[in-house]
Amino acid sequence: MTTTTAAPPAALAVFDAAIDRAGAGLPAVLTFTDDRGTRHRVDTAAWCRGHLPGDRKLLARCAGPTLDVGCGPGRLTRALNRLGHPALGIDVSAAAVRIARARGATALRRDVFGPLPGHGRWRHLLLADGNIGIGGDPVALLRRCRDLLADDGRLHVELGRPGTRSWAGGARLHDEAGRPGAPFRWAQLAADDLAALAAASALHVQAEWTEANRWFATLAPA
Repeated sequence: MTTTTAAPPAALAVFDAAIDRAGAGLPAVLTFTDDRGTRHRVDTAAWCRGHLPGDRKLLARCAGPTLDVGCGPGRLTRALNRLGHPALGIDVSAAAVRIARARGATALRRDVFGPLPGHGRWRHLLLADGNIGIGGDPVALLRRCRDLLADDGRLHVELGRPGTRSWAGGARLHDEAGRPGAPFRWAQLAADDLAALAAASALHVQAEWTEANRWFATLAPA
């Protein structure tokens, strides 16, 4: 999970503050409340690392121009740039984009549902670190990603563990003191619920894999 599209400023402020702390090397744990009020801990410092277990196979699938949607502090975008692949990260968080650029990643502050460079020409798109939740409507997000892809492009998505609950609805971030930010729309999608949503988005599941206890799928235009 990084940030949402069109997030209220108060919700984004909680995230930005945590990313700023993480980028400075300080502990930065957020609490995320889902649609049922269940709380989950989010370690934003993990996104500021140079590599996470499970990144390797995901990066290996991106051999051409890649758009990293919800890039956060640029871990994956930077890795692709360092491998010699043209990659662009986008995020609505000003703090995340600032840190990504400082680390050497090519990144822009953009909303995935707004105007973007390379529309319809991207060879690869990434939705990693829970970013299938952006906007709180996975079908709308998958359809938008399909529009951004070239006809022979591929979308690589990180998913929840099979058997976990898929949901879409209101959510909140709480800072380290427990103070809640403004509500925003978010979603989670389990791996075994992907196929039907992909079909509704003019995509099909081409491959699935796991690495380091993370679940992924590659989608291709139908």
